[in-house]
Amino acid sequence: MKLGILTAPFPDTPLADVATWAQGAGFTAMEIACWPRSSGPSRRYAGTSHIDVATLSAAEGKDLAAALADKGIAVSALGYYPNPLHPDAAHREAVIAHLKQVIAAAPLLGVSLVNTFCGGDASRTVDDNWAAAEKIWPEIIDYARHHGVRIAFENCPMIFSYDEWPGGHNIAYSPYVWRRILEAWGGEVGMNFDPSHLVWQMIDQARFIREFGPHMLHVHAKDLMIDRDGLYEHGIMSLGMGWQVPRMPGLGEVDWSTIFSGLYRAGYDGPVIIEHEDRRFEGSDEKVKRGFLLARDVLSPYVK
Repeated sequence: MKLGILTAPFPDTPLADVATWAQGAGFTAMEIACWPRSSGPSRRYAGTSHIDVATLSAAEGKDLAAALADKGIAVSALGYYPNPLHPDAAHREAVIAHLKQVIAAAPLLGVSLVNTFCGGDASRTVDDNWAAAEKIWPEIIDYARHHGVRIAFENCPMIFSYDEWPGGHNIAYSPYVWRRILEAWGGEVGMNFDPSHLVWQMIDQARFIREFGPHMLHVHAKDLMIDRDGLYEHGIMSLGMGWQVPRMPGLGEVDWSTIFSGLYRAGYDGPVIIEHEDRRFEGSDEKVKRGFLLARDVLSPYVK
């Protein structure tokens, strides 16, 4: 395994400088955020563009990969997390077009994995969204296959408000949907596993890894704390509003010994990439880095 970071919390820092800091902090991998250069943030920790995939040449990709390798940093994946099932056709076409640019850029860096979302129309049921996914995703998957790239969906519901039920903005969050994904596209699409999303959905962490561990291509290390007062006030019908709190690993309710035990038993030996969404460690580069270092110290005993 390699322990690393997702570069998204450093939107204004050049990638070379992020890599230099990561190397000095003892990390050996990075997932590189690849939003469009002109998009700007659409939500917290989105919009970071550390590689301009629209203009990247083969020579530039080779040089960048070599520079990172010289620092002892492996690129775990390129990351772009939009909504390819967005109800607005123009938006949907734009994000799919950029996703294809990310896919095409990956092999220029010697990278064979692109992390993203399956997507979802929040106004539609999960089953209706799945029907849309069956129409939209095969062509993208074929495009990735042509470039020697596999796609990993993150298991995040992407639900942020009460009016986003039942579909959320990403339907690939539960065993119910993941069985369909793997039946339809297994071998070409796998999981970017984030255990924090299991906590507030009350999905058994160990059982989930037993079932889906062989299909995990990439792992995000993020924790989640349940605010019990908020849960008491709003109840589970509030979809986590007011009581699910993203935290750095070790500060929430993910059982990391269970997670790593399950991953090792499943044969997972890939990257473990810390995803930083903890508001307690925001506001400055110093605070962001402090959060990453805290997570490093919690997780490093498990990563061998």
